[in-house]
Amino acid sequence: MNKPNEPAFGSDVYAARMARATAAAEAAGLSGLVVLPGPDLTWLTGYLPPPTERLTMLALSTGETPRLLVPLLERADAEAAPAAAAVRMVTWRDGENPHEAAAGLLRPGRYAVSDEAWALHVLGLQGAAAGVRLVATGDVLPMLRAVKEEHETGRLAAAGAAADTAYTDILRVRFAGRRESDVAEDLARLLTGHGHGQVDFTLVGSGPNGANPHHEAGERLIRTGDTVVLDFGGLVAGYGSDISRTVHVGEPGALEKEVHAVVLAAQQAAFEAVNPGVTCEAVDRAARTVIEEAGWGQYFIHRTGHGIGVTTHEPPYLVAGEKQPLEPGMCFSIEPGIYLPGRFGVRIEDIVVCTEDGARRLNHSPRDLAVVR
Repeated sequence: MNKPNEPAFGSDVYAARMARATAAAEAAGLSGLVVLPGPDLTWLTGYLPPPTERLTMLALSTGETPRLLVPLLERADAEAAPAAAAVRMVTWRDGENPHEAAAGLLRPGRYAVSDEAWALHVLGLQGAAAGVRLVATGDVLPMLRAVKEEHETGRLAAAGAAADTAYTDILRVRFAGRRESDVAEDLARLLTGHGHGQVDFTLVGSGPNGANPHHEAGERLIRTGDTVVLDFGGLVAGYGSDISRTVHVGEPGALEKEVHAVVLAAQQAAFEAVNPGVTCEAVDRAARTVIEEAGWGQYFIHRTGHGIGVTTHEPPYLVAGEKQPLEPGMCFSIEPGIYLPGRFGVRIEDIVVCTEDGARRLNHSPRDLAVVR
Protein backbone atom coordinates (compact mmCIF):
# COMPACT_ATOMS: atom_id res chain seq x y z
CA MET A 1 0.00 0.00 0.00
CA ASN A 2 0.99 3.62 -0.18
CA LYS A 3 3.25 4.67 2.66
CA PRO A 4 1.68 6.97 5.28
CA ASN A 5 3.54 9.95 3.89
CA GLU A 6 2.33 9.18 0.36
CA PRO A 7 -1.41 9.93 0.45
CA ALA A 8 -3.30 8.34 -2.39
CA PHE A 9 -5.45 10.15 -4.91
CA GLY A 10 -9.18 9.44 -5.02
CA SER A 11 -10.52 6.31 -6.70
CA ASP A 12 -11.87 8.39 -9.59
CA VAL A 13 -8.31 9.45 -10.49
CA TYR A 14 -7.14 5.84 -10.71
CA ALA A 15 -10.24 4.76 -12.67
CA ALA A 16 -9.55 7.55 -15.17
CA ARG A 17 -5.91 6.50 -15.47
CA MET A 18 -6.85 2.89 -16.16
CA ALA A 19 -9.31 4.03 -18.82
CA ARG A 20 -6.68 6.31 -20.34
CA ALA A 21 -4.11 3.50 -20.41
CA THR A 22 -6.59 1.08 -21.97
CA ALA A 23 -7.46 3.61 -24.68
CA ALA A 24 -3.77 4.25 -25.37
CA ALA A 25 -3.17 0.51 -25.74
CA GLU A 26 -6.08 0.20 -28.18
CA ALA A 27 -4.79 3.16 -30.19
CA ALA A 28 -1.39 1.44 -30.39
CA GLY A 29 -2.97 -1.70 -31.84
CA LEU A 30 -2.69 -3.70 -28.62
CA SER A 31 -5.21 -6.00 -27.01
CA GLY A 32 -4.44 -4.46 -23.64
CA LEU A 33 -1.91 -4.15 -20.85
CA VAL A 34 -0.48 -6.63 -18.36
CA VAL A 35 0.72 -4.60 -15.39
CA LEU A 36 2.90 -6.21 -12.74
CA PRO A 37 4.28 -4.65 -9.52
CA GLY A 38 6.28 -1.50 -10.15
CA PRO A 39 5.66 2.16 -10.91
CA ASP A 40 2.97 1.49 -13.54
CA LEU A 41 0.87 -0.54 -11.10
CA THR A 42 1.24 2.08 -8.38
CA TRP A 43 0.37 4.88 -10.80
CA LEU A 44 -2.67 3.04 -12.15
CA THR A 45 -4.11 1.71 -8.88
CA GLY A 46 -2.34 3.26 -5.89
CA TYR A 47 -1.47 -0.29 -4.82
CA LEU A 48 2.02 -1.36 -3.81
CA PRO A 49 1.97 -5.10 -3.05
CA PRO A 50 4.49 -6.80 -0.77
CA PRO A 51 7.83 -7.35 -2.56
CA THR A 52 7.60 -11.14 -2.87
CA GLU A 53 7.73 -13.70 -5.68
CA ARG A 54 3.95 -14.17 -5.53
CA LEU A 55 2.23 -12.89 -8.68
CA THR A 56 0.11 -9.74 -8.61
CA MET A 57 -1.20 -8.59 -12.01
CA LEU A 58 -3.54 -5.93 -13.33
CA ALA A 59 -5.18 -6.84 -16.65
CA LEU A 60 -6.56 -4.01 -18.79
CA SER A 61 -8.48 -4.72 -21.99
CA THR A 62 -10.94 -2.69 -24.05
CA GLY A 63 -14.55 -3.37 -23.10
CA GLU A 64 -13.70 -5.16 -19.86
CA THR A 65 -13.61 -4.08 -16.24
CA PRO A 66 -10.02 -3.89 -15.03
CA ARG A 67 -9.09 -7.12 -13.24
CA LEU A 68 -6.58 -7.31 -10.41
CA LEU A 69 -5.14 -10.75 -9.73
CA VAL A 70 -3.69 -11.09 -6.23
CA PRO A 71 -2.59 -13.89 -3.92
CA LEU A 72 -5.47 -14.84 -1.63
CA LEU A 73 -3.44 -14.04 1.47
CA GLU A 74 -2.93 -10.47 0.21
CA ARG A 75 -6.54 -9.81 -0.80
CA ALA A 76 -7.31 -7.67 2.24
CA ASP A 77 -4.42 -5.35 1.42
CA ALA A 78 -5.47 -5.14 -2.24
CA GLU A 79 -9.07 -4.36 -1.28
CA ALA A 80 -7.81 -1.36 0.69
CA ALA A 81 -6.11 0.07 -2.40
CA PRO A 82 -7.52 3.36 -3.69
CA ALA A 83 -8.57 1.78 -7.00
CA ALA A 84 -10.21 -1.30 -5.46
CA ALA A 85 -13.73 -0.12 -6.24
CA ALA A 86 -12.82 0.24 -9.92
CA VAL A 87 -11.42 -3.28 -10.43
CA ARG A 88 -12.69 -6.83 -10.29
CA MET A 89 -10.61 -8.70 -7.73
CA VAL A 90 -9.44 -12.21 -8.67
CA THR A 91 -7.40 -14.41 -6.30
CA TRP A 92 -5.18 -17.43 -6.49
CA ARG A 93 -4.07 -19.71 -3.64
CA ASP A 94 -0.66 -21.03 -2.72
CA GLY A 95 -0.35 -24.40 -4.44
CA GLU A 96 -2.15 -23.20 -7.58
CA ASN A 97 -0.38 -22.08 -10.74
CA PRO A 98 -0.67 -18.27 -10.73
CA HIS A 99 0.26 -18.02 -14.40
CA GLU A 100 -2.68 -20.19 -15.38
CA ALA A 101 -4.92 -17.95 -13.29
CA ALA A 102 -3.44 -14.91 -15.05
CA ALA A 103 -3.83 -16.49 -18.50
CA GLY A 104 -7.54 -16.88 -17.82
CA LEU A 105 -7.87 -13.08 -17.71
CA LEU A 106 -6.44 -12.56 -21.21
CA ARG A 107 -7.86 -13.10 -24.68
CA PRO A 108 -5.44 -14.06 -27.46
CA GLY A 109 -3.63 -10.98 -28.67
CA ARG A 110 -0.69 -8.66 -28.18
CA TYR A 111 -0.27 -7.02 -24.77
CA ALA A 112 2.12 -4.50 -23.31
CA VAL A 113 3.77 -5.86 -20.17
CA SER A 114 5.47 -3.78 -17.47
CA ASP A 115 9.14 -3.09 -18.13
CA GLU A 116 9.94 -4.03 -14.53
CA ALA A 117 8.18 -7.42 -14.67
CA TRP A 118 10.17 -10.39 -13.40
CA ALA A 119 11.28 -12.81 -16.12
CA LEU A 120 9.78 -15.54 -13.91
CA HIS A 121 6.29 -14.14 -14.54
CA VAL A 122 6.75 -13.03 -18.14
CA LEU A 123 7.97 -16.46 -19.18
CA GLY A 124 5.40 -18.23 -17.00
CA LEU A 125 2.57 -16.23 -18.52
CA GLN A 126 3.82 -16.79 -22.06
CA GLY A 127 3.87 -20.50 -21.39
CA ALA A 128 0.38 -20.60 -19.90
CA ALA A 129 -1.48 -18.15 -22.17
CA ALA A 130 -1.97 -19.59 -25.64
CA GLY A 131 -2.09 -16.93 -28.33
CA VAL A 132 -0.85 -14.16 -26.04
CA ARG A 133 2.20 -12.18 -27.12
CA LEU A 134 3.89 -9.84 -24.64
CA VAL A 135 5.87 -6.75 -25.62
CA ALA A 136 7.61 -4.23 -23.37
CA THR A 137 5.48 -1.24 -22.40
CA GLY A 138 8.50 1.01 -22.90
CA ASP A 139 8.68 -0.04 -26.56
CA VAL A 140 4.99 0.46 -27.46
CA LEU A 141 3.65 2.96 -24.90
CA PRO A 142 6.74 4.87 -23.75
CA MET A 143 4.76 8.02 -22.90
CA LEU A 144 2.10 6.26 -20.81
CA ARG A 145 2.91 8.29 -17.68
CA ALA A 146 4.77 11.16 -19.34
CA VAL A 147 2.01 13.79 -19.50
CA LYS A 148 1.28 14.68 -15.89
CA GLU A 149 -2.10 15.62 -14.51
CA GLU A 150 -2.36 18.95 -12.71
CA HIS A 151 -2.40 17.30 -9.29
CA GLU A 152 0.75 15.40 -10.25
CA THR A 153 2.64 18.56 -11.20
CA GLY A 154 1.49 19.99 -7.88
CA ARG A 155 3.20 17.15 -6.03
CA LEU A 156 6.31 17.49 -8.18
CA ALA A 157 6.39 21.21 -7.37
CA ALA A 158 6.14 20.41 -3.65
CA ALA A 159 9.00 17.94 -3.98
CA GLY A 160 11.07 20.53 -5.83
CA ALA A 161 10.40 23.15 -3.16
CA ALA A 162 11.46 20.73 -0.43
CA ALA A 163 14.70 19.97 -2.28
CA ASP A 164 15.33 23.70 -2.74
CA THR A 165 15.03 24.25 1.00
CA ALA A 166 17.41 21.38 1.70
CA TYR A 167 19.93 23.00 -0.64
CA THR A 168 19.58 26.38 1.07
CA ASP A 169 20.28 24.70 4.39
CA ILE A 170 23.25 22.63 3.20
CA LEU A 171 25.06 25.85 2.25
CA ARG A 172 25.28 26.65 5.97
CA VAL A 173 27.18 23.49 6.96
CA ARG A 174 30.95 23.09 6.93
CA PHE A 175 32.42 21.26 3.94
CA ALA A 176 36.18 21.63 4.42
CA GLY A 177 37.76 18.88 6.50
CA ARG A 178 34.71 16.62 6.34
CA ARG A 179 34.12 13.50 4.29
CA GLU A 180 31.84 13.49 1.27
CA SER A 181 29.73 10.92 3.11
CA ASP A 182 29.26 13.34 6.01
CA VAL A 183 27.78 15.96 3.71
CA ALA A 184 25.65 13.28 2.05
CA GLU A 185 24.25 12.33 5.46
CA ASP A 186 23.47 16.01 6.10
CA LEU A 187 21.59 16.17 2.81
CA ALA A 188 19.57 13.04 3.63
CA ARG A 189 18.65 14.47 7.02
CA LEU A 190 17.61 17.77 5.47
CA LEU A 191 15.52 16.12 2.76
CA THR A 192 13.68 14.11 5.38
CA GLY A 193 13.29 17.15 7.61
CA HIS A 194 11.72 19.11 4.76
CA GLY A 195 9.09 16.54 3.88
CA HIS A 196 10.72 13.75 1.89
CA GLY A 197 9.30 10.41 2.92
CA GLN A 198 11.98 8.62 0.93
CA VAL A 199 15.55 9.69 0.14
CA ASP A 200 16.76 8.03 -3.06
CA PHE A 201 20.22 9.50 -3.56
CA THR A 202 22.63 12.08 -2.13
CA LEU A 203 25.62 12.30 -4.46
CA VAL A 204 28.54 14.42 -3.31
CA GLY A 205 31.53 14.62 -5.68
CA SER A 206 34.37 16.77 -4.44
CA GLY A 207 37.43 17.85 -6.42
CA PRO A 208 38.38 15.16 -8.98
CA ASN A 209 35.46 12.98 -7.87
CA GLY A 210 33.12 15.60 -9.29
CA ALA A 211 34.31 14.63 -12.77
CA ASN A 212 32.37 11.36 -12.35
CA PRO A 213 28.69 12.30 -12.94
CA HIS A 214 27.39 9.47 -10.73
CA HIS A 215 30.08 9.44 -8.06
CA GLU A 216 28.73 8.02 -4.82
CA ALA A 217 29.72 9.99 -1.74
CA GLY A 218 32.83 8.38 -0.29
CA GLU A 219 35.52 8.84 2.32
CA ARG A 220 37.45 11.58 0.57
CA LEU A 221 38.05 14.60 2.77
CA ILE A 222 36.75 17.77 1.17
CA ARG A 223 39.36 20.50 1.03
CA THR A 224 39.44 24.25 0.66
CA GLY A 225 39.75 24.92 -3.07
CA ASP A 226 37.50 22.00 -4.08
CA THR A 227 34.60 22.31 -6.45
CA VAL A 228 31.77 20.06 -5.18
CA VAL A 229 28.88 18.66 -7.21
CA LEU A 230 25.73 17.97 -5.18
CA ASP A 231 22.98 15.82 -6.74
CA PHE A 232 20.16 14.70 -4.47
CA GLY A 233 16.50 13.79 -4.37
CA GLY A 234 13.76 11.43 -3.28
CA LEU A 235 9.99 11.26 -2.95
CA VAL A 236 7.46 13.64 -1.44
CA ALA A 237 3.91 12.25 -1.39
CA GLY A 238 4.96 9.66 -3.94
CA TYR A 239 6.51 12.07 -6.48
CA GLY A 240 10.16 12.77 -7.12
CA SER A 241 12.65 15.53 -6.60
CA ASP A 242 16.01 15.66 -8.36
CA ILE A 243 18.28 18.68 -8.15
CA SER A 244 21.96 19.35 -8.82
CA ARG A 245 23.98 22.34 -7.75
CA THR A 246 27.72 22.98 -7.80
CA VAL A 247 29.45 24.80 -4.95
CA HIS A 248 33.04 25.82 -4.23
CA VAL A 249 34.89 25.56 -0.94
CA GLY A 250 36.42 29.00 -0.61
CA GLU A 251 36.75 31.48 -3.44
CA PRO A 252 36.76 29.81 -6.88
CA GLY A 253 39.45 30.43 -9.47
CA ALA A 254 39.02 31.73 -13.00
CA LEU A 255 38.67 28.26 -14.57
CA GLU A 256 35.98 27.13 -12.13
CA LYS A 257 34.04 30.34 -12.74
CA GLU A 258 34.34 29.98 -16.52
CA VAL A 259 33.17 26.37 -16.60
CA HIS A 260 30.28 27.08 -14.25
CA ALA A 261 29.19 30.06 -16.35
CA VAL A 262 29.15 27.92 -19.49
CA VAL A 263 27.04 25.22 -17.83
CA LEU A 264 24.65 27.83 -16.47
CA ALA A 265 24.26 29.35 -19.95
CA ALA A 266 23.67 25.89 -21.42
CA GLN A 267 20.98 25.13 -18.88
CA GLN A 268 19.25 28.42 -19.60
CA ALA A 269 19.41 27.80 -23.36
CA ALA A 270 17.76 24.40 -22.93
CA PHE A 271 15.12 25.90 -20.65
CA GLU A 272 14.30 28.54 -23.25
CA ALA A 273 14.09 25.89 -25.98
CA VAL A 274 11.23 24.08 -24.25
CA ASN A 275 7.88 24.52 -25.98
CA PRO A 276 5.05 22.21 -27.06
CA GLY A 277 5.98 20.49 -30.31
CA VAL A 278 9.72 20.94 -29.84
CA THR A 279 11.48 17.58 -29.93
CA CYS A 280 13.39 16.19 -26.99
CA GLU A 281 16.58 16.10 -29.05
CA ALA A 282 16.22 19.80 -29.90
CA VAL A 283 16.33 20.70 -26.21
CA ASP A 284 19.42 18.52 -25.79
CA ARG A 285 20.98 20.23 -28.80
CA ALA A 286 20.30 23.69 -27.35
CA ALA A 287 22.34 22.89 -24.24
CA ARG A 288 25.02 21.00 -26.12
CA THR A 289 25.58 23.78 -28.63
CA VAL A 290 26.42 26.29 -25.91
CA ILE A 291 28.98 23.95 -24.37
CA GLU A 292 30.49 22.97 -27.71
CA GLU A 293 30.84 26.56 -28.87
CA ALA A 294 32.66 27.36 -25.62
CA GLY A 295 35.16 24.60 -26.40
CA TRP A 296 34.06 22.09 -23.76
CA GLY A 297 31.91 19.78 -25.87
CA GLN A 298 33.94 16.62 -25.31
CA TYR A 299 33.39 16.96 -21.55
CA PHE A 300 29.59 16.95 -21.70
CA ILE A 301 29.19 13.18 -21.56
CA HIS A 302 25.51 12.51 -20.83
CA ARG A 303 22.03 13.44 -22.03
CA THR A 304 20.54 16.78 -21.05
CA GLY A 305 17.61 15.40 -19.09
CA HIS A 306 15.08 12.74 -18.16
CA GLY A 307 11.43 12.61 -17.22
CA ILE A 308 10.36 12.40 -13.60
CA GLY A 309 7.18 11.43 -11.77
CA VAL A 310 6.56 8.45 -9.52
CA THR A 311 10.09 7.40 -10.48
CA THR A 312 13.18 9.58 -10.80
CA HIS A 313 14.07 8.45 -14.33
CA GLU A 314 11.28 7.89 -16.86
CA PRO A 315 10.35 9.14 -20.34
CA PRO A 316 10.70 11.57 -21.95
CA TYR A 317 14.49 11.62 -22.33
CA LEU A 318 16.23 14.74 -23.64
CA VAL A 319 18.86 13.05 -25.75
CA ALA A 320 20.17 13.05 -29.32
CA GLY A 321 17.99 10.94 -31.59
CA GLU A 322 14.81 11.27 -29.51
CA LYS A 323 12.20 12.68 -31.90
CA GLN A 324 9.36 12.71 -29.32
CA PRO A 325 7.70 16.16 -29.34
CA LEU A 326 7.17 17.79 -25.99
CA GLU A 327 3.59 18.16 -24.75
CA PRO A 328 2.12 20.36 -22.03
CA GLY A 329 2.29 18.47 -18.74
CA MET A 330 5.55 16.66 -19.44
CA CYS A 331 7.96 17.07 -16.51
CA PHE A 332 11.68 16.50 -16.84
CA SER A 333 15.12 17.54 -15.69
CA ILE A 334 17.45 19.93 -17.50
CA GLU A 335 20.95 19.11 -16.28
CA PRO A 336 23.90 19.85 -18.55
CA GLY A 337 27.37 19.35 -17.13
CA ILE A 338 31.09 19.61 -17.85
CA TYR A 339 33.45 17.01 -16.34
CA LEU A 340 37.21 17.54 -16.39
CA PRO A 341 38.96 14.24 -15.52
CA GLY A 342 41.30 14.53 -12.57
CA ARG A 343 40.19 18.07 -11.81
CA PHE A 344 36.52 18.80 -11.12
CA GLY A 345 33.00 18.74 -12.54
CA VAL A 346 30.08 21.12 -12.77
CA ARG A 347 26.39 20.22 -13.14
CA ILE A 348 23.29 22.38 -12.72
CA GLU A 349 19.91 20.65 -12.68
CA ASP A 350 16.32 21.78 -12.30
CA ILE A 351 13.04 20.00 -12.83
CA VAL A 352 10.78 21.82 -15.29
CA VAL A 353 7.30 21.29 -16.69
CA CYS A 354 6.35 21.99 -20.29
CA THR A 355 3.36 24.35 -20.46
CA GLU A 356 1.38 25.87 -23.33
CA ASP A 357 3.68 28.90 -23.09
CA GLY A 358 7.07 27.24 -22.63
CA ALA A 359 8.87 25.90 -19.60
CA ARG A 360 8.16 26.47 -15.92
CA ARG A 361 10.79 25.66 -13.32
CA LEU A 362 9.87 23.53 -10.32
CA ASN A 363 13.18 24.38 -8.65
CA HIS A 364 13.87 27.97 -7.67
CA SER A 365 17.01 27.86 -5.52
CA PRO A 366 19.96 29.96 -6.77
CA ARG A 367 22.00 28.40 -9.57
CA ASP A 368 25.12 30.52 -9.06
CA LEU A 369 28.46 29.04 -7.96
CA ALA A 370 27.89 29.29 -4.22
CA VAL A 371 30.86 29.64 -1.92
CA VAL A 372 30.84 27.35 1.13
CA ARG A 373 33.27 27.03 4.00
